[in-house]
Amino acid sequence: MDLPVQPPVPPMLAKAVTDLPADCWYEPKWDGFRSILFRDRDEVELGSRNERPLTRYFPELVAAARAELPTRCVLDGEIVIAAEHGLDFEALQLRLHPAASRVTMLAEKTPAAFIAFDLLALGDRDYTERPFGERRAALQQAMSGAGRSIHLTPATTDAATARRWFREFEGAGLDGLIAKPPALTYQPDRRVMFKVKHQRTADCVVGGYRLHKSGDDAVGSLMLGLYDASGRLASVGVIGAFPMAIRRSLFQELQPLVTTFDGHPWNWAAQVADNTALAKNVGSRWNAGKSLSFVPLRPERVVEVRYDHMEGDRFRHTAQFNRWRPDRDARSCTFEQLERPATFRLSDVVPGLC
Repeated sequence: MDLPVQPPVPPMLAKAVTDLPADCWYEPKWDGFRSILFRDRDEVELGSRNERPLTRYFPELVAAARAELPTRCVLDGEIVIAAEHGLDFEALQLRLHPAASRVTMLAEKTPAAFIAFDLLALGDRDYTERPFGERRAALQQAMSGAGRSIHLTPATTDAATARRWFREFEGAGLDGLIAKPPALTYQPDRRVMFKVKHQRTADCVVGGYRLHKSGDDAVGSLMLGLYDASGRLASVGVIGAFPMAIRRSLFQELQPLVTTFDGHPWNWAAQVADNTALAKNVGSRWNAGKSLSFVPLRPERVVEVRYDHMEGDRFRHTAQFNRWRPDRDARSCTFEQLERPATFRLSDVVPGLC
């Protein structure tokens, strides 16, 4: 490739804030794979946030870049898969498969889209030192031939419109807003943008824990559950961020609750080594080397967690510890407490996306 901005490039990042900053450009926050797209005539590369290539996993986007974009350009954006219910991150994860035949099949069955929201280069011009307002105008012109598989994200400078997007677009699977000052230059790998995400709390049952990688005397993550309408304790996610001292004290605190898998609602393993040991190692569907083993606990302890949104019946991201709730009965921790955003069509966010 011979472009003014050469791969690999780490994308510009955002820092979390609790409210929208004033006098910015506002965009929906897409929930997919962050990617920088490079096109130099027939050569197309898709880089990831960690600067590793995603090109082989999304052949349909390589073809789309050749058909819909200027012959030489570099765009920052998000790879997503749109479904009737909104963005489908699980389908996106399935695309990271080592077999080319499966990637080809999934590209036809669940084609991805690229949502462009910044411009790094166009033709022989490097736009990274130009203010975002200028980059946005140039991006709109560069996207004039796109719209089938590559789309331009909505953007506004009106804070009232942005706040409405924040309320409505969550129902389509978007998880907040990004704010960019008009004079902001493109600064790779620096948190110079702002992001506002939905924050909610839920009271969850602690149904088990995984050990920390450092040894067998510290908790790695707490496994969270909620009771569904049938009275079944469903696994909904984990808490994983604790200081090491807390991890060790939690290990001691939870020992009286350690139980067997017999009768435990999450007896996922076919066999166990003994009544108090870890479940037989079961591989993660996303990472064959990751253990899903855990220590079962009597589902009695309740914790309040912070989360942004749900994907199906699970927290989309790792939940955050808020406080223990000794006043709550575990059986009262049900899905009914969760706020469900009203459904919103992706085609009303970006026409033609779904």
